Amino acid sequence: MLTKTTPEEIYQKQVAFYTTGLKKLKIKRSRLGWLRLIIVLSIILMIYYLFFNSSLFVWVAAAAGIVLFLYTVSVDTNNNNKISYLERLLLINSEELAILNGNYSGREDGLSFLPNDHPYASDIDLLGTASIYQYINRCTSEQSKKMLAKHLLSPLKKEVIIQQRETAKSLHSHIEWRQDLQAAGLANPLTFATEEKIISWIKMPIPFNQKFWQFIPLIFSSITLATLVAYLLDWINASVFTLLLFIFFLIAKYTSGKVHEIYMALSKIEPEVNTIQQQLRQVENVPASSPLLHSYKSLLTLEKSGSASIEDLKKILKRFDFRLNVFVFLVLNTFLLWDVRQVNGLGKWKQKNAASVPNWFSIITNIEVINSLATLTFNHPDWVFPVIVDTHFTLAGEQIGHPLIDARKRVNNSFCTNGTGKVSIITGSNMAGKSTFLRSVAVNLVLAQMGAPVCAKAFIFSPVHLYSSMRIADNLAENTSTFYAELKKLKSIIDQVKQHEKIFILLDEILRGTNSLDRHTGSEALIRQLIREQAVAVIATHDVELASLESEFIDAITNYHFDVQVEGEELYFDYKLKRGICKSLNASILMKKIGIEI
Repeated sequence: MLTKTTPEEIYQKQVAFYTTGLKKLKIKRSRLGWLRLIIVLSIILMIYYLFFNSSLFVWVAAAAGIVLFLYTVSVDTNNNNKISYLERLLLINSEELAILNGNYSGREDGLSFLPNDHPYASDIDLLGTASIYQYINRCTSEQSKKMLAKHLLSPLKKEVIIQQRETAKSLHSHIEWRQDLQAAGLANPLTFATEEKIISWIKMPIPFNQKFWQFIPLIFSSITLATLVAYLLDWINASVFTLLLFIFFLIAKYTSGKVHEIYMALSKIEPEVNTIQQQLRQVENVPASSPLLHSYKSLLTLEKSGSASIEDLKKILKRFDFRLNVFVFLVLNTFLLWDVRQVNGLGKWKQKNAASVPNWFSIITNIEVINSLATLTFNHPDWVFPVIVDTHFTLAGEQIGHPLIDARKRVNNSFCTNGTGKVSIITGSNMAGKSTFLRSVAVNLVLAQMGAPVCAKAFIFSPVHLYSSMRIADNLAENTSTFYAELKKLKSIIDQVKQHEKIFILLDEILRGTNSLDRHTGSEALIRQLIREQAVAVIATHDVELASLESEFIDAITNYHFDVQVEGEELYFDYKLKRGICKSLNASILMKKIGIEI
């Protein structure tokens, strides 16, 4: 019987393959190093021999040795590039194995993208240590990392959700393509600074924009080179040549001063420009198909492909960088107006491609985010893509689990709520699983609304804004107590409820910072208000008396619970959600176990 290969097994094979490949390339690098040394020593010996013997054979051999040395350097450079590429692929696959085994808390946490007073992010570990962001992020550029966080923090529109998930579905099985895209980005990750440099340069006026400047370098070069030939043929003397050379230098210096601002605007961006080229080429050659990918390919292959246009820009930037060598800079500018030639090339490139540059950055940003979703899809073949319905409100999940809990330990639960003016009250013992269940529902809803697969056997939802109050902390800087901080958060929820916005509310042990009477009174009043305003909420509480409201609001309130089995002084949890009110409590047993005499 054939067994299905798991993602973990695939990554293990990839790690073994790339490890073997790296070993061979490093052996080759060592041999090339020795070969270069032998060639250099041979050239030195031949040059030494030339002092005593001007044999034509020795001259030819020395020249051949230099050519062979340069060829060896070229081969070694290509070999080192392959080593770097395989090292990145090895890192990617090793990291995937670590993530699948639960070792991801050391990855980039995305906390810099977390705004103050977000409706739900802090309650459900979207960003930070051991977070959803750390678990799913495969982005390399600053732009895509920010967009991934944004999608976690704010639901997408229905049509965008569908675009994202269809593209992730189509890409998930193309592991080689996805990892090549990621490896290209890891070489020199794109930054906002580089994007700003390029956009700023595009907005700059083009120097030497007059038409005649297209011919000036050619005319200038003809004059300077003719002057050089005249001097070499003794048609002009040294004094005249020196004077003319000084005039040419002054003209070159003047024109170079005009392009300095442009050079500074584009300095040191070539490595990231190479990343843009490599990633655009990946998109142009994507083996998968979806409406979004088709639109990207169409944008990138209008007249000339995006990657080919970037290749043209790279060549100009490389030639522009010749000015970093003072000697070459003086010669090339004095005789060829080198800087003017490159600026003219940049001007032509800008005229052709200026409108496309923002699209290129947008495509790379989006495709890296989708690549993260595709990798999540590949890593979890048992997860599902949810069904979206337009009727407000629907949420139904079969075997919902928390994505960050190991599948071997995770306990899944099914849950359903339909319609508005509905409150699900979950009672239960301490540590029985109420909070984890709330977070499981919330996290999967967030994943569903960014186009990702969810940790469930089936999941149906209607697009909605999520609000929660689960993890409240005081704020010493604002002199705010925990209770007041919770009241502020509840106020923001009530404000949305009163405006009859499409929201879904998750509350865990509300009003915990006050006495039991006020807590019960306030909680009951809030539940009544939520029902009256046609809101939808799930509330986890220890206050079993709140569950008695079901008899008054038969169609609006549904009771669930998590219970505990007690044998002697030992507690056993099954973490399964059940209908009805919790009857078993465990606080007294836990207090006795720590030494409180009851």
